[in-house]
Amino acid sequence: MTDKPKSHGRLSISASLQPRDLMGARPRLKGAWTARIVTLFPEAFPGTLGLSLTGKALDQGLWALETIDLRPFGEGRHKNVDDTPAGGGAGMVLRADVVGAALDTAAIGTPADPARWPVVYLSPRGRPLDQGMAHRFAQAEGITLLCGRFEGVDERVLEEYGVEEVSLGDFVLTGGEIAAQALIDATVRLIPRVLGNQASTEEESFSDGLLEHPQYTRPAVWKGRTIPDILLSGHHAKIADWRRAMAERLTKKRRPDLWRAYCERHGRDPDGDQEL
Repeated sequence: MTDKPKSHGRLSISASLQPRDLMGARPRLKGAWTARIVTLFPEAFPGTLGLSLTGKALDQGLWALETIDLRPFGEGRHKNVDDTPAGGGAGMVLRADVVGAALDTAAIGTPADPARWPVVYLSPRGRPLDQGMAHRFAQAEGITLLCGRFEGVDERVLEEYGVEEVSLGDFVLTGGEIAAQALIDATVRLIPRVLGNQASTEEESFSDGLLEHPQYTRPAVWKGRTIPDILLSGHHAKIADWRRAMAERLTKKRRPDLWRAYCERHGRDPDGDQEL
């Protein structure tokens, strides 16, 4: 009798019509968080997402990655995906009908509720990506990311599909692929078992609205600089107090906006150390 290999709840097929197969021989755990990327450059993925802990988690099926090439949805013999801006101006704009058809494909097998499966356009005019947003995305079943190019996307498709716009910051990139990888990385690392150490995500920057405290390791003395004595004391309570104080000091100095929000949540005076 030949024993058949057990699936252990792994999926073997994808829900989308023609996604570019980035999984290869990789397994996929049932219910694994999935990122679907609508892009003109599917070869850009997984990129850095295939390295280190996110790559290992991808290999283990803890999350899944699919790309949907925008070009086959183009119009005409040359599969045009863009056209000149209405009203004139420089550059080209991605067509609503082309992007809409790709988003329809990306939506196959996904829940309609945006809380369960957000559809996001990487755009410099979007809301800045932050840790709270990454947590929200990680709690969904998956996400569809639209990577723009040229001068952007026809506004009508964003309105029709209720697309959420997200920005990495106040600067412009050539396209959305790098931004998509950053968003996925920030999200995937919050999925249980990806980092392998839950304490890492609980203690790092922004976990309580503060920047992370300074970190040190061997050697104890380097170029005349020593590790703070408190960190070598073995007194865990005092170490925790020191780390909290340093995180507060750094946040107050470098990110006054975060510091004000932190003080407001904790009933503290942002200009002093006294509780309100």
